[in-house]
Amino acid sequence: MEIDRVDGRTPNQLRPLACSRSVLNRAHGSASWTQGDTKVLAAVYGPKAGTKKNENPEKACIEVIWKPKTGQSGKLEREYEMILKRTLQSICVLTLNPNTTTSVIVQVVNDDGALLPCAINAACAALVDAGAPLKHLAVAICCCLAESGYVILDPSKLEEQKMKAFAYLVFPNSLTLLQEGGSPVGGEPMEHGIITSVTQGAMSVDDYLHCLERGRAATAKMSAFLQKSLQPLLSDG
Repeated sequence: MEIDRVDGRTPNQLRPLACSRSVLNRAHGSASWTQGDTKVLAAVYGPKAGTKKNENPEKACIEVIWKPKTGQSGKLEREYEMILKRTLQSICVLTLNPNTTTSVIVQVVNDDGALLPCAINAACAALVDAGAPLKHLAVAICCCLAESGYVILDPSKLEEQKMKAFAYLVFPNSLTLLQEGGSPVGGEPMEHGIITSVTQGAMSVDDYLHCLERGRAATAKMSAFLQKSLQPLLSDG
């Protein structure tokens, strides 16, 4: 069964991607990430000496601050901060700068669907721009489940409102992150790994596995785009 999308895309088709780095002068690293009309800015400050309360001083700490387009942060923004923090902690090498805190500020410029994955992609690009030690890159995608059981990728805001369930998935970049001299970082093959998985709404195991399969296939293209956008930095180590 085919499903008609408002913008004419196929179910697996992503919106146009755009990534710019070093967009903020005063940040140690920054990037903007755009998927269609959804745009997020991410800035990285640090590492600064000391860790927050309840953090392990023997490791580096990642702090995430989510700034909505307008108004104050609420429950949803707090949840996004926690998901983003856990995701970034899993891709960063936290043993290199113990007892330090790196702050990642996420500013929503425009939300036209798939906002959390867009923010994760922006934050990952900003960490690379800051020269943060990473095990690998990460790419995030949103898979949506319609009432009919049909799956679509990278939804617009209008499409999100019609869906019965979502899966936000973050995969390790399928391309190896290189240090100066061409030596791989992190070593292990990551083809079948997953970093973060968050679901909302009612979704069967089969539906989830379907989302996982479709999302993983689509992120290969995103991985290549991210690698290309950041290539000078990745090559320089």
